Amino acid sequence: MLNPHFASETSMPDTRRLNPKKLLMSKWTAVTPQHKEKHFLVVTLVEPENPDSPPDMIELEAIYSGKRYTMPWQALLDQNIWLQGWQ
Repeated sequence: MLNPHFASETSMPDTRRLNPKKLLMSKWTAVTPQHKEKHFLVVTLVEPENPDSPPDMIELEAIYSGKRYTMPWQALLDQNIWLQGWQ
């Protein structure tokens, strides 16, 4: 399920560098929580069709509700929406 709140179309600052292959089990905090969903864990790296390509999508699980959201991993670069770690 893709939630438009999480997959922002805004320009993302280039100040944070992430390696998509190292995102599995990383912790994230939503800057503006919705439905009491504030803390998230990357539970799946969605494998691309070409096995030589890096993952382009991830699956986040909300700790509070257990709901899962699929989104491009690059959305985590937007510091207006996501903070690395649990704050």
